[in-house]
Amino acid sequence: MASIPVISFDDADRLMSWGLAMRAISDGHKHLKGDVADSFVRRDGDTLLTRSAWIDGLGVVVKAATVIPKNNPSIDGGVMLFNDKLGSLDAVINFHLITKWKTVGDSLLAASFLARTNSNRLVILGAGTVARNLVEAYRSLFPDIQISLWNRTIDKAETLAKETNCDVAYDLGDAVATADIVSSATMSTTPVLSGEWLSKGTHVDLIGAYRPDMREADDAAISAGTLFVDSRDTTISHIGELRDPIERGLLSATDVKADFYNIHEGSFTRSSDDEITLFKNGGGAHLDLMIAKAVLSVWEDAQS
Repeated sequence: MASIPVISFDDADRLMSWGLAMRAISDGHKHLKGDVADSFVRRDGDTLLTRSAWIDGLGVVVKAATVIPKNNPSIDGGVMLFNDKLGSLDAVINFHLITKWKTVGDSLLAASFLARTNSNRLVILGAGTVARNLVEAYRSLFPDIQISLWNRTIDKAETLAKETNCDVAYDLGDAVATADIVSSATMSTTPVLSGEWLSKGTHVDLIGAYRPDMREADDAAISAGTLFVDSRDTTISHIGELRDPIERGLLSATDVKADFYNIHEGSFTRSSDDEITLFKNGGGAHLDLMIAKAVLSVWEDAQS
């Protein structure tokens, strides 16, 4: 019996690319929708999030994440990839590897359709691991883009800016007002992004909120433009960014124009250069499955 591969971050990170991650997610949405389920277990302010997905013809994944904000790093976990036909365990893959390429690949794929092609100014909210990966990813899609970093603890933004050759946004409102793309990757439960700051044509990429009690953008921002999500099934009723304003009657679920399952029919796109587009990155387990399959594939190719 062959041993089950255990794929570390270093084993496969160097084999991946943002283009490959985007293709894996795009191609994965050519399959019919699979079953996706999330569960939360909490201890005070700590969370155990378990996400699972089964897509017929692709496979099965279970991803478990512990979120303990006082720790550094605050997030850890593991990913198990199962064979679609046999149900057998195909691989155990490093949590941070899958999270990196799934989370940022998700946003980058959306930006490739929703951001203006001549975008040259990006503001990133947050200064953690996701923000660092966003810098690398957005530069791969927009090679000449100027990037500014903002964080509530400004010295963290200054440190990351120095390490990644970015600017620091000391006044978030001013930075957002002149941005072509705004990408928010914070752990905030209350809005940090105001719709009053947004200019015509801006693309807003909302990543951080993943629970019903979390929001990064205020009501004015959510109402400022056209809404897109990666999956209606894992965002509208599950994440506070949309669930909260819908429950209060500010929005309707029908206000979401498209998700990634609409990419191949052509409706996942901006309608004009002046349109403000808002994308909610929900990061469901079906995306973890798509990336896990891509990781296993490139890892197996490297072994031959």
